[in-house]
Amino acid sequence: QVHLVESGGGLVQAGDSLRLSCAASGRSLESFVMGWFRQAPGKETEFVAAIRWSGGTTHYADSVKGRFTISRDNAENAVYLQMNSLKPEDTAVYYCAADLGTSAQTMGAMGTADYWGQGTQVTVSS
Repeated sequence: QVHLVESGGGLVQAGDSLRLSCAASGRSLESFVMGWFRQAPGKETEFVAAIRWSGGTTHYADSVKGRFTISRDNAENAVYLQMNSLKPEDTAVYYCAADLGTSAQTMGAMGTADYWGQGTQVTVSS
């Protein structure tokens, strides 16, 4: 079992930056792919970014490529999402996810995960 807790959401203006954190506990993440998803009001859950814990290979949705950066901290057992140049269309609830998958690309393609956090709200005003 993996327990995920997100933090760092908030209200910002377009062009601002925000850093989301995801604290993981319960078991070693060595075999996991960690990711971020988001869900805007009235829309389906959307893949944002993923990182394979072992090796650090990353994968991003086209909509955030070049603006968002996913990273992990082995010592803290945490995953981060640095979001720069935020746009109003980035407004959503952001969820941290963990999957016993094979690659970050697979998480992006499948859009699924074994474990989910409770979500943190990000609101970008224009």
